[in-house]
Amino acid sequence: MVDVGDKSVTQRKATAEAVIRMSAATHAAVVAGNVPKGDVLGTARIASIMAAKRTHEAIPMCHPLMIDGVKVEFDTDVAPDADSRPGIAVRVTVKCTGRTGVEMEALHGATVGALTIYDMAKAVEKGMEITAVKLLEKTGGKSGDWKA
Repeated sequence: MVDVGDKSVTQRKATAEAVIRMSAATHAAVVAGNVPKGDVLGTARIASIMAAKRTHEAIPMCHPLMIDGVKVEFDTDVAPDADSRPGIAVRVTVKCTGRTGVEMEALHGATVGALTIYDMAKAVEKGMEITAVKLLEKTGGKSGDWKA
């Protein structure tokens, strides 16, 4: 694990997203809340927050961080892919005041949110696909700001 003890404490923020693709029928059921397991997006929001807070337990070299806030947004209007499958983007923003960045927390939160959508809707469709997991931007720290 990298020693961050000599780094300055700064405001840090990172935003990441993951997109999950599915059939139009499954997409409509998720958005309308008509999936047998219940509220898909509400459950995915909670899962994203929990994942961001516990990233250090899943990624071996991540430092445990005192997170100031986690914001989860869903874009249910992601344009269809080449196979005409619409998507839902899970976008997670994590903030903290600390010595190391929160990129991994944002990425972990977005990915687990997409996995939760899959879990909640797999009874309707098993062929969903999680794609485009990426960091969108980060601010703060020694390396400064970065945007995709």
